[in-house]
Amino acid sequence: MSQNLTKPNNSLTSKPPPLCTFLFFIILCILGFYSVHYPPRNPKNALLFHQIFLSSATNSTIASYLRSLTSHPHLAGTKPSLETIRYVKTHFENLGLETHTVAFKTLLSYPLHASVSMHFNNGSVFNLPLNEMGTSSYASSGVVQPYHAYSPSGTAQGKVVFVNHGTEDDYRALGLMGVNVNGCIVIVRKGGGLYRGAVVEMARKKGALGVLMYTEGDVSRGSFGFGAERGTVMKEVGDPLTPGWAGVEDGERLELEDNKVLERFPGIPSLPLSFESAQVILESLGGPLAPQEWRDSGPSRLSRVGPGPVMVNFTYQGEKKLATIHNVFAVVRGLEEPDRYVLLGNHRDAWTYGAVDPNSGTATLLDIARRYALLMQKGWNPRRTIIFCSWDAEEFGMIGSTEWVEQNLLNLRAKAVAYLNVDCAVQGPGFFAGATPQLDNLIFEVTKKVNGPDSEAATLFGEWTTMNGSNGQIERLSGVYSDFAPFLHHAGVPSVDIYYGRDFPVYHTAFDTFNWMINYADPFFRRHVAVAGVWGLLGLQLADDPVLPLNYLSYAEQLQEHKDVLSGFLDASISLTPLATSIQELASAAKRANDEAKTLMKQEFSDDLLALKTRALNDRLMLAERGFLDTDGIKGKEWFKHLIYGPRSSPPHSNYENKLVFFPGISDAIAESTRMGQREGQAAIQHEIWRVARAIQRAADALKGELT
Repeated sequence: MSQNLTKPNNSLTSKPPPLCTFLFFIILCILGFYSVHYPPRNPKNALLFHQIFLSSATNSTIASYLRSLTSHPHLAGTKPSLETIRYVKTHFENLGLETHTVAFKTLLSYPLHASVSMHFNNGSVFNLPLNEMGTSSYASSGVVQPYHAYSPSGTAQGKVVFVNHGTEDDYRALGLMGVNVNGCIVIVRKGGGLYRGAVVEMARKKGALGVLMYTEGDVSRGSFGFGAERGTVMKEVGDPLTPGWAGVEDGERLELEDNKVLERFPGIPSLPLSFESAQVILESLGGPLAPQEWRDSGPSRLSRVGPGPVMVNFTYQGEKKLATIHNVFAVVRGLEEPDRYVLLGNHRDAWTYGAVDPNSGTATLLDIARRYALLMQKGWNPRRTIIFCSWDAEEFGMIGSTEWVEQNLLNLRAKAVAYLNVDCAVQGPGFFAGATPQLDNLIFEVTKKVNGPDSEAATLFGEWTTMNGSNGQIERLSGVYSDFAPFLHHAGVPSVDIYYGRDFPVYHTAFDTFNWMINYADPFFRRHVAVAGVWGLLGLQLADDPVLPLNYLSYAEQLQEHKDVLSGFLDASISLTPLATSIQELASAAKRANDEAKTLMKQEFSDDLLALKTRALNDRLMLAERGFLDTDGIKGKEWFKHLIYGPRSSPPHSNYENKLVFFPGISDAIAESTRMGQREGQAAIQHEIWRVARAIQRAADALKGELT
């Protein structure tokens, strides 16, 4: 009997067709390639890329960038600045980064002529030198003569009065001595916490005809006292012809004579003087003896405050004209969340050579871009999009960054995770950081990973907390002194500002050169490397961490401290209960968000539902800062929308009020209440407290992510 036998169909033992074998091999190769070049995201991979980033730092590379950037002056809107624009753009392009520029046409200000002469009773005349001693001729070097941008042109002649720092307290002290500055020219030494434009405006209100301003030198740090500090005296930020909207090529512009434009500029002329020229005037003054505190507070050879008896003739002629400025951007697209932006920014323009301000920051930014490109070659791509921002015309009033923020306001408010700013990366010794409070913990964490530049075997965090006496104190960003201002104060984007060195004696002078940097501030560029380490790691974590490292418990704790300080300025008739209640609401929402983050980060396997939950939490963490914005803004400075951190409308009347560097609307109301009736003043303060309480409640609601 014959039997038809067949082989069993066993998939484990049967031989696959050749085509299937080939396809299987190809798939294995593709998976292997991606596992090596595009490894799955996990904490170990993140640590590896962080280590590669830190280990790829080179002092000499940053030094070479800085040397190139400072080879010539590059004032915004001038022809030499175009070379610096090309240098930065070419650098990004050579790294293979997606690069573009954005141009704006804005109103800038340049000097034509200035003179200051002293007229003595015997008929002799002495012309004070306004150029900086020890520099080559301005015509051949391209350095702009010392001036104040947007100062009105004019001539003033009168006796001189020394007004110390030009604060309200200083004028009050002069009044007690019987000295009136009405009809006089005032001479001011920089300091006292007032922005130079506020100094000029205060002098105008007191009846002065003009302002001469000098900075006391620090010979030990290489200023030689010869520098004259250039700077802007324009009020607020951004292009004055396009207040609130971007200065695009064919867009709307106000006329120069428009009242909204004119009110941005001081009413009297001003000029910077060198320390030496200022001394000649100070030594000529008669009148009452200066207070001992004024005489002892600096190296000035000060004896009396004036007025006169010598007459001073002071002339300034300048021009305001439309100029094209250029912001440069390089983009690293995120893989998972390309519509979420982490921005690293620094301005590029300088009053002169700008070795410290701002190109120590520019060189550091270029090096971070180089190292990120290296990480990309090794398989890294960020989860979220990273944007490198090189701003123009910051020195004239944050114009480049402000115009761009205004142009992109809705997208930034909807999609920006954080803005990380460095202006002067290195000014001298000591690390300083400013930030919105939800970023505090991240800054502490990152500084523990970066080597300290000024001691052996210590982290930057260790140096920060022990060497410069700051105890790791993070400052708050209420001031308007760099490009974080439009991001935080107008768009409500969480922000950071970091730097080495509190100040430097060649600020805005012709001595801010590469040689000064290598002789005094950072000879071996170790501090530059440290700033790059912190800045770059902050960018990596904010771009890569699955759950955004934003901790609003820190914010609630800081707000509670602010409330406690504020209570010392108020009597029992003012209630802080609304503020206390809203802060408690924020603390509760922050705790819930932190607990949710911990739960999500414990998940071992990712799926679509987990991705959606993570995205939803991240959106709440990102958007909560926007809650502190108020549509009406700060009274008197309505463009500034942030009610927790922002500039005050009026300068503080006393050193006591200087402690109120938060809640600007409440601070202004307290100052203004002294000029009101008791009931009216109390009502104004209480209203501002309610406004801040509502802002904090909005932030808490955003963090909860639920409708009431």
